[in-house]
Amino acid sequence: MESFVTAFDTTVDDALFWLSDHAAFVFDGIRALLEGLYDGILWLLMLPPFWVVAVISGLIGWRVLGTGFGVVGALGLIACAAMGLWPETMSTLALVVAATAIALAVGLPLGVLAGLIPRLDGALTPALDLIQTLPPYIYLLPAIALMGYGPATALIATVIVAMPPAIRLTSLGIRQTRTEFLELGDAVGASRAQMFFKIRLPFAVPSIMAGINQSLMMAFGMVVIAGIVGSGGLGETIYSAIRTLDIATSINASIAIVVLTMLLDRMTQAAARTK
Repeated sequence: MESFVTAFDTTVDDALFWLSDHAAFVFDGIRALLEGLYDGILWLLMLPPFWVVAVISGLIGWRVLGTGFGVVGALGLIACAAMGLWPETMSTLALVVAATAIALAVGLPLGVLAGLIPRLDGALTPALDLIQTLPPYIYLLPAIALMGYGPATALIATVIVAMPPAIRLTSLGIRQTRTEFLELGDAVGASRAQMFFKIRLPFAVPSIMAGINQSLMMAFGMVVIAGIVGSGGLGETIYSAIRTLDIATSINASIAIVVLTMLLDRMTQAAARTK
């Protein structure tokens, strides 16, 4: 047994070394694309003054959840700036938005296919179980070996963690379309495209929106863990504060994470309820 484990570990290490030697240009390109996406989102978030972002967030909160939430949300973002953590807060938001966008771009179509093809759903289930069972920081290790430290590594790990909820809940929504409506579509001679866009998809929207919400929450959790690889943002701030026993800074950064998480969580939940 010990020899098998040693052989397996050696094989994994050799594979990573081989990839880093022979496919470095591929991973350099991936890193450049991911960091370009992250830098672009961060630039947009940092372009206006902090109070403009706070006011816009408050207006969106007021529109979807009411005056109280809008005011509290705007004040929460202003508090992040008052604590001197505005750049880190926006960096974290940029990481979450970039990772979630990539996860949904892959996860939603894959979830639709899994909902339409039972064999694919059966094949994906154990893979998704494995991804969600393993400790999240495990995904940082191969990314570090192939792309080094920085936001790109954090994005790769975060995308892996954020995809399963989107795939699972999208597939579930597609599969839960009521049989009588599918039979009605067949009876009136609807095409496959019409059956999908006019019957299956409308019924699946609430489940899909729940998957988007869960992907966002998983991304937030992973972004904080990814601070250990120099991702920037509040995760790295907390990691640095822990190393130096700077309790005040770690508490401030934790408050900023709670503000961001609550804002996006409540807004996406409200969007799901309106569908």
